[in-house]
Amino acid sequence: MSEPQCLAADVQAWLEPRADEMAVLLQELVAVDTENPPGRQLGRCARVLRDSMARFGLSPELIELDPSRGLEDACIVRCSVGDGPHTIYFHGHFDVVPAQDPAQFYPQRRGGKITGRGTADMKGGLVSMLYGALAARDLALLESRRIVLHYVCDEETGSVAGSGHLREAGLIDPEAVAMLTAEPTGGVIWHACRGAITLRVQTAGREAHVGYVHEGVNAFEHMIRIAEPLTTLSHELLNKRTSFPVERNEAAGSMLVVGGQAGAGAGFNVVPGSAWFSIDRRFNPEEDLDQELARLTGLINEAAGAAGANVDIDLLQKQPAGNTDQTHPAAQTLAQCIAAVEGAAPSFQMCPGVLDTRWYSQLGIPAFAYGGGRLDISHGPDEYIDEAAMRRCAAVYALFAHQVPH
Repeated sequence: MSEPQCLAADVQAWLEPRADEMAVLLQELVAVDTENPPGRQLGRCARVLRDSMARFGLSPELIELDPSRGLEDACIVRCSVGDGPHTIYFHGHFDVVPAQDPAQFYPQRRGGKITGRGTADMKGGLVSMLYGALAARDLALLESRRIVLHYVCDEETGSVAGSGHLREAGLIDPEAVAMLTAEPTGGVIWHACRGAITLRVQTAGREAHVGYVHEGVNAFEHMIRIAEPLTTLSHELLNKRTSFPVERNEAAGSMLVVGGQAGAGAGFNVVPGSAWFSIDRRFNPEEDLDQELARLTGLINEAAGAAGANVDIDLLQKQPAGNTDQTHPAAQTLAQCIAAVEGAAPSFQMCPGVLDTRWYSQLGIPAFAYGGGRLDISHGPDEYIDEAAMRRCAAVYALFAHQVPH
């Protein structure tokens, strides 16, 4: 057995007796309904995390955030493990997408799996990162390094409150060695992610009774005419391929969803005086954020002018893409750590969506996602995580903190 494999075996031997306590913590986290939107019970979940860290002899900090963004008790849990000068960030989120059934907040443990909302994306990852950091501490693997845990509350709605605060407050050191997040990658390394633009487009008309439809101005009709060129663009963009590796060739196109959310009018028998729809643009790393935003707003304003419509555009999200070259020493170290634990080298791929890695890679920090969950079941009714995968990921995280070059 090689030295990396021996070390991996030592870390896994530390983790195995802690399988039950890892499962109990995950079940406790899943039982807190942190659906976002709307962003409820975030402080309650954060305090569960803080108290768990404190029980392990750590000194966690709960950072309260500006409540103006509409999130309930928005906050960040931040904690350091080790005191060396070279920082590695373990980053994750404790908000979850809305559940299909309230029963998803009653986690079930059976057959080596834990089922429930957020198990894969990504409360299971939070547990893995915490225990990976503890293993690195207790096995004296950190040497001149320290792990900083950042657990944020709003990744599912853009991370502007949580990760945005970390960067604006200077809590992300641009000299850090690396960043790792436990998103559900299904065994691959995500070293790149798309950028994001989200808009809310609203049109105004004039209401009238259905019997006097000729006196109204139909905002819904205006909305349809404005949306039409955008839907055409959506189909065209699918043929604009990225050079980054992706899981399936069909996912290589550039993405635009028109009308993911929409609404109009006050009643079925009233000419709608207002109408609105959403636009969600996920562009590839080769594309430019400002150019893509200008293209969308240009199409909207041009179509509104042709329709004689009044239109308001609300910018909800504007985030650039991010990537770290897979030949970077930190990337290769991560792959070696995974191979030591899993017995096979992982592949590198671009995430189909956006990642919190972007907040770090924009500062020049090599940033990656690797987690034990599976993306294909993460937001669905049968979301689960494999307990053994949680522990193997925790071992990878501990090895990475020990071996990443500085």
